[in-house]
Amino acid sequence: MTDFERPILTPPDGHRKVLLHSCCAPCSGEVMEAMLASGIDYTIFFYNPNIHPEREYLLRKDENIRFAETHGVGFVDADYDKDNWFARAKGMEWEPERGIRCTMCFDMRFERTALHAHEHGFPVMTSSLGISRWKNMQQINDCGHRAAAPYQGLAYWDFNWRKGGGSARMIEISKREEFYQQEYCGCVYSLRDTNLHRRQQGREPIELGKMFYSRAEEKS
Repeated sequence: MTDFERPILTPPDGHRKVLLHSCCAPCSGEVMEAMLASGIDYTIFFYNPNIHPEREYLLRKDENIRFAETHGVGFVDADYDKDNWFARAKGMEWEPERGIRCTMCFDMRFERTALHAHEHGFPVMTSSLGISRWKNMQQINDCGHRAAAPYQGLAYWDFNWRKGGGSARMIEISKREEFYQQEYCGCVYSLRDTNLHRRQQGREPIELGKMFYSRAEEKS
């Protein structure tokens, strides 16, 4: 645990059992420790078929498992049904970041999270996705509420994990834990667009598995 001062968190309707959709260890580190500090009983649900290629997917998942095991937190390793993701993304290959392709992606991941929450008795679901300043929080929250809506007794917790220094603590935890530092959002199209931007700046393309928060400056 850290020495950070955090407020006591209260999930919707006072429930203390939460299913946390996690996209990666860096984004979920602060969310995880904040919930632990508040005595919330939560389980991580890792469902991210958007992440490409598989090597990158495994890097992110394994880091998340490592951190969960450190804190004794349950971890649900869901399917890597990437073919399903590509089928749903068809026709959206050139949509911009934060556009309709991202909405589709959040919907897909949250729909599976909501189903698992419903089937396993979780009254609340939430996600670490919104802590990143690169994401549109309203877009994420809309998808979360939409996914939870069909299930009676299930609420999506749209807590702003960035506030109160949450984003800064996310970075500090990532450095402390020497997390793998991904350099693009996750999907093949964000990798393509990120590398295009780097090429326009005269930079080398992304090398998977090379960047770590504690050694970022040495390897940049």
